[in-house]
Amino acid sequence: MLYFSKIKLVIIYFIIIILTLFSLTNFTNIDDKFLFSKKVNLGLDLQGGSYLLLEVNSHPLIKQKLQNKVLSLRKYLKDEKIKYKNLKLNNEKISFQLDVNEISKFEEFFLNKKNLINNYFQQYRSYEMDFSVEETFVTISYSKYGFIEIKSSALEQSLIIVRKRIDEVGTNEPTIIRRGNDRILIELPGLDNPNRIKNLLGKTANLTFRLVSDDESDFGSELMSYEDSEKQLKISKRVMMSGDNLVNARPTFDNLNNESVVSFTLDRVGAMKFGRVTTDNVGKRLAIVLDNKIISAPVIREPILGGNGQISGSFTLQSASDFALLLRSGALPAPLNIIEERTVGPDLGEDSIKSGAISLLIGFLLVIVYMLYKYRFLGIVANTALIINLLLLLGMLTILEATLTLPGIAGIILTVGMAVDANVLIYERIKEEMRTEKSIIHAFDMGYKRAQSAVLDANITTLISAIILYFLGSGPVKGFAVTLGIGIITTLFSVYFFARHLSSFYVMKNKDKKISI
Repeated sequence: MLYFSKIKLVIIYFIIIILTLFSLTNFTNIDDKFLFSKKVNLGLDLQGGSYLLLEVNSHPLIKQKLQNKVLSLRKYLKDEKIKYKNLKLNNEKISFQLDVNEISKFEEFFLNKKNLINNYFQQYRSYEMDFSVEETFVTISYSKYGFIEIKSSALEQSLIIVRKRIDEVGTNEPTIIRRGNDRILIELPGLDNPNRIKNLLGKTANLTFRLVSDDESDFGSELMSYEDSEKQLKISKRVMMSGDNLVNARPTFDNLNNESVVSFTLDRVGAMKFGRVTTDNVGKRLAIVLDNKIISAPVIREPILGGNGQISGSFTLQSASDFALLLRSGALPAPLNIIEERTVGPDLGEDSIKSGAISLLIGFLLVIVYMLYKYRFLGIVANTALIINLLLLLGMLTILEATLTLPGIAGIILTVGMAVDANVLIYERIKEEMRTEKSIIHAFDMGYKRAQSAVLDANITTLISAIILYFLGSGPVKGFAVTLGIGIITTLFSVYFFARHLSSFYVMKNKDKKISI
């Protein structure tokens, strides 16, 4: 077991050299295009930054979906000539009253033969909606499964759009993960002023184009305020075109009017719609509405047929950039509410790094002194292996571009202790073998072999715990699990390959001398 082939030695030291180079990149500034350009990222607790916990408010989405179902239901009842009254939506339930003579007809067509109404109401499914008929009153609502499906879908869509918005802002290594059934956790290391992010995430970005109503008695309209003032306009409820047809949006500068504007490009369907709307309504005002606030309401001077346009609205360069970003990323399916917010200052993060580094240094020096005192030359071997172990661990974290947190530093400190523990088990076993074996080579060989099961058992059980922590834990716990798990692997490598090779080299050179441990 003490013999190492040349191929094995080349592989061992190649791995050590490569991972050492990767670990050293964390202490140097290297061109991003260079091979060894990866680095370990510092987490929120070490670098400082902002923490946001968002909750997806799915109630407006549920209300909107039920309103769409009301329209389909009204059409169905009309087509089937079923008499009804008091059809309304209240408390996320659709309710209406049937004529006594219409109940059997409604049950026959609506309840017993749902497949007959699929052409009218594609989204009605027995597992998605609940129906109840009490005397002449009918109630339709989402089932428990339906609510879960809507919330889950809204959360997944929101995650995608939140990532797009944050990535376009250019924040450094953000953490955006799902929390439970309706929450999103965002960590933004290095960002100590999250106001711009909060403003971007606080907007649903539901863009619509509607005509300004000229008729004061028009009941198909509503009063709406401008985004930056209390001024109101009467806007038609009819949506001429939505932001779904938007392909691209970017901030530009209008030299003619000396102001920042947002230029947008529509897809083929959107260009046709926009061309038709502007052709039919020349001379009228077209309101551009974002989240029920008027951005601008310009007069249509001529038909716009190219699928390109501009939105003006007293933008600054920053607000124009943010508005274009919102349009590019798409509308959120439901509003997001900030339910928890924290900011960690860079000074606090720096103190955490110093405390962790001091803890690691003190523990490392105590271990080195103890191993030198207890095992003499083999203590030097163990200490050298310990240094290599830390370099291998840092190299692996660098390759993975892992995020190092304060619990992660605790995992590294624990790795130091476990690495020493493995060497102590082996050396104590070698001592026992030397009491009965005359051959020092055989004593070392058997010591490594017979200690292997104890070392593997201790490390594998800890590795299993680290894996469980990783999959069941959250943020900081995962950071601890990652460093601990990788530390166990590098510990076994450094002890059973690197340290064993140094020990075998030492024993072979001194096989005819008395070696004391």
